[in-house]
Amino acid sequence: MSVPVPVPYAESRPLPPYRALFAVDAKDFTGLPAAQHGPVSQLIPQLVDQALERAGLQQLRDAQRFPANTGDGVVFGFDPVHLPFVLWPFLGVLDDVLGSYNRQAVGPRIRLRASIHVGPLPDGGELGDGNGTARNDMHRLLDSRPVKAILAAASEEVTHLAAIVSERVYEDVVLGAYTGLHPDRCVEVSATVEGKNFSQRAWLYVPSPSGNLVRAGIQPREEPGPAVPTGPAKAPDKGSGAEYSGNSQRVGEGAAVMGNVGRDFTYTAPATTYRGTNQHWGSGDNVAGDKRVGDRDHR
Repeated sequence: MSVPVPVPYAESRPLPPYRALFAVDAKDFTGLPAAQHGPVSQLIPQLVDQALERAGLQQLRDAQRFPANTGDGVVFGFDPVHLPFVLWPFLGVLDDVLGSYNRQAVGPRIRLRASIHVGPLPDGGELGDGNGTARNDMHRLLDSRPVKAILAAASEEVTHLAAIVSERVYEDVVLGAYTGLHPDRCVEVSATVEGKNFSQRAWLYVPSPSGNLVRAGIQPREEPGPAVPTGPAKAPDKGSGAEYSGNSQRVGEGAAVMGNVGRDFTYTAPATTYRGTNQHWGSGDNVAGDKRVGDRDHR
């Protein structure tokens, strides 16, 4: 029996209910030996559920919509009323759960990328529930260059989770002050995916940024100080992108900034000289800005 496919703009039809979306993806999953794929695939949803319970979100855990195990992660929908609590405190609790596991794990470390989005999706108990543009965009955010780069650059001893929040969620939930996650703990990025026609503004949040993420590309401004050279800066040796080795990070173009950064700063790159406070600029994934210093406690 064939299923009729609606013709766009031929008539009006009811808008599907809005559903929040959460997904995680494990870093370097495909590099694991085949014998570890199955156990890790089972472990990831267990860690997520454990964090939901510790964050006091048992109701969300038990009421997930169209959940799916993606092999290297999980994805599920939920009532948007829970979005403020997923951003805070759940993401911080999930980072703690991952850190506790990784410190005692005999097997591979589990470090996750997470994406949070919201949008209209079919949810009527039918096959195909949860499929739509909002879900496609959530997966694109999860695979985008900024969140992959920040997790790759961070120390695996400290940073266990990097989250990317869609602009819609950021504006409605964070700027709307419905969540305990302060806007100053988020960094604006241009989310792009290699080989895909996708580009959206989004926001990175790393609950436990390692020190190299804060230090890389940042120099405290000295007053008075020498003028910024007007001549062309020396080009990077290995092209653009972030590289991590030991406790250092190299950013070929732009500055990767996470965590609590105090004071103004000056940054000079081959194409950009910047000095200021709370500004965003970039080509590709480069981000910068002043961050308010405060206690961590998961924010």
